[in-house]
Amino acid sequence: MAALVSLSLPSPTRVTVLPRFCSPFKGNPNNLKTSSSQIGILKFQLLKRREERSVVVLTRASSSSSASAAIKVASDVRFRLDNLGPQPGSRKKDKRKGRGIAAGQGNSCGFGMRGQKSRSGPGVRKGFEGGQMPLYRRIPKLRGIAGGMHAGLPKFVPVNLKDIEAAGFQEGDEVSLESLKKKGIINPSGRERRLPLKILGEGELSVKLNIKARALSESAKEKLQAAGCSLTILPGRKKWVKPSVAKNLARADEYFARKRAAAAEADSASASTDTPPT
Repeated sequence: MAALVSLSLPSPTRVTVLPRFCSPFKGNPNNLKTSSSQIGILKFQLLKRREERSVVVLTRASSSSSASAAIKVASDVRFRLDNLGPQPGSRKKDKRKGRGIAAGQGNSCGFGMRGQKSRSGPGVRKGFEGGQMPLYRRIPKLRGIAGGMHAGLPKFVPVNLKDIEAAGFQEGDEVSLESLKKKGIINPSGRERRLPLKILGEGELSVKLNIKARALSESAKEKLQAAGCSLTILPGRKKWVKPSVAKNLARADEYFARKRAAAAEADSASASTDTPPT
């Protein structure tokens, strides 16, 4: 008969872990400038909380590293970027679909067996209501900026005469989009960088300048002419059209030019016949 060997395991040791006291008060009770009775009550609550803490039972068979880790967790450790983590239960595992009927989402994965949304692919577009008139087409439309139309967007970079006067231009200087940018009067950005210049008539101008702009308001034009400024209306940028459309437009211009010339000749001929002889 084989000899029986009895192994005696050491008795477990008790290690009491006292975590940090959790209280809304974050200071030192000894530094409170209050009565001694309040400090005594606070210390009594602290001792009561420590007695209610759980006791961690460790055996000698467990490694010393686990005991030190438990004590370290319970010790006063501040939150830092290297020890932050999600709260227990806040992160859940993803639902595993297509892994058998017993899993609950195994056969059709929750998409059903028939229909458009059960097929592979993108499904239906946003706002689609099965073919009936969707909501974004049933509601009334707005004009201008409120409706998102280009009619309400600005077409020029406006500058008033008072701004040109305050810029300190000398007599004979050129006022254009580039010179106003250098002076810091305008600083267009985004879509406004491609817009032309328009002069508005608010304010007065006391010096003679060379104005180069795409458009002028009526009041600005009168004030600039009264001040003796030279005005240059810059041509607009031509819109690109297809060659076939450009050919038809050229033929139309030529046709109407001939028609206007014939009408002018007819008017001159009728005027010469109507004049009585002297």
